[in-house]
Amino acid sequence: MGMMEHDTLAAAPRAAQAQAASAPAKEYLTFRLGREEYGIDILRVQEIRGYEEPTRIANAPPFIKGVVNLRGVIVPIVDLRMRFGCEQVEYNGFTVSIILNVKGRVVGTVVDAVSDVIELPGEAVKPAPEMSSAVDAKFITGLGQVGERMLILLDIESLILSPSLGLAGSELLA
Repeated sequence: MGMMEHDTLAAAPRAAQAQAASAPAKEYLTFRLGREEYGIDILRVQEIRGYEEPTRIANAPPFIKGVVNLRGVIVPIVDLRMRFGCEQVEYNGFTVSIILNVKGRVVGTVVDAVSDVIELPGEAVKPAPEMSSAVDAKFITGLGQVGERMLILLDIESLILSPSLGLAGSELLA
């Protein structure tokens, strides 16, 4: 019996390692903000649209550019660069709005450019180091390595629903 317990205990870390290594691959939409490249869960993306000037809302925080009417749905547009405190940039032909659907809430985010959709195996995602950055660490799920590219993987759901954005109605938090 003592021998059996020892084998079971020794096998546990190996099983945990195997489970981590075989974490399911996830697909991410990648986009640029300045020199950084970010990835978000493709399942949260409803569509990608060319940037159009939204209707400004009085007293909205500066990072909320306004709202657009998307086939009858009024969608708030958040400038992620401003939300993360990065320098402002002129919008150009590459600037796009990524329309997200988070817990039934449709929100648009303005980004510099969309790169591509990539599939990252679980082992390609590393935990983000503890450090101060433009993005609050609680919104970073990890760092993804794709060849020479390093992706900052965002928990876009937590970001959109965070009180600091002020977009989540109390009915969403119920």
